[in-house]
Amino acid sequence: MNGIELVMIVRDEERCLGRCLASVRPWVDAIVVLDTGSVDASVEIARRHGARVARFEWSDDFAAARNAALAASDARWRLVLDADEWIVEGGESLAALRTQPPDFIGQVRVASLFDAAGGGVEEAPSWLPRVLPRGVSYAGRIHEQPESTLPRRRLPLLIGHDGYLDAQKAAKAGRNARLLELALQAEPEDGYLRYQYGKDLELRARFAAAAPHYLQALDRCDLRAGWRHDLVLRTLFTLKKLGRFEEAMALAEAEMPRWPGSPDFFFTLGDLLLDWAAARPEHGATLLPMIESSWLRAIEIGEQPQLQDTVRGRGSFLAAHNLAVLHRTLGAEAEAERWRGREAAFRNAGAPTPHAMASPPPRPGA
Repeated sequence: MNGIELVMIVRDEERCLGRCLASVRPWVDAIVVLDTGSVDASVEIARRHGARVARFEWSDDFAAARNAALAASDARWRLVLDADEWIVEGGESLAALRTQPPDFIGQVRVASLFDAAGGGVEEAPSWLPRVLPRGVSYAGRIHEQPESTLPRRRLPLLIGHDGYLDAQKAAKAGRNARLLELALQAEPEDGYLRYQYGKDLELRARFAAAAPHYLQALDRCDLRAGWRHDLVLRTLFTLKKLGRFEEAMALAEAEMPRWPGSPDFFFTLGDLLLDWAAARPEHGATLLPMIESSWLRAIEIGEQPQLQDTVRGRGSFLAAHNLAVLHRTLGAEAEAERWRGREAAFRNAGAPTPHAMASPPPRPGA
């Protein structure tokens, strides 16, 4: 077969599986769903959308399941998605693969929604390798990655993802922790696993437990690794939550030369300095100008959607909101009002988000 197939592994995903399949069906030639033990309506939903369904006995190993699903496909190209993801836009780039040789791995932009601390929903996009040519397989018990020396190429395909919303995270938190512990038992020196384990703990607000894993990961992370950006930001946030401000600032100063084009870095730095000022009022006169300049720098850089693990708004409306709050707190109401206006303008000018999915367009030629 010389086309493209959607290849998935699922288990008890009736909440969202139909949304995923409906969004992808116009752009692929076939769908392969590997079920790892569903007791809900997932299998019926998959078949209703035309999927070829296979069964697999779960073995606490995501790579094993992914590879079994890939083995059930004979297409030249495979799109790999999870049930809590869906195509927002750019499906045409998948259709175009039918005429391209399978000599690269396609990276797609996955925009993950998450519940913001102050209410509402925010979005964090990542570029992930999800379009695989035949012959590429996965490695890794959890947070599995394709094993290949083929070059990576970014495709204009936007994927929505709602699995990081609190309601969905709660159901899977224990599973991920257990698999990460098993993986670390086998590879205790693996920095990427330390980073992922620290993130799992941080997302459950276990900051004291997360910090040592993040710090070990930093020691073992190549400076060119795509996940270093997120690791640095999460380490700064975790140290801030623990009140370890001097340690966090030492890390920020060491990392700053590496992230001159990251609005997320300067946004996070401003938050760190703000919490430090609140905890140590005697330093306020020194820290307040630094807080303002950090958020101003984030806005000067602007949104950088091509940056790995950026959060939408940190280079625009989120930073403007923080500046408005800062000036209102300082009694500078005119300046606060100006930044509220900037915030509104940024939000109105923003690109559509994947919070909702329009009906998928018809497949070309259909």
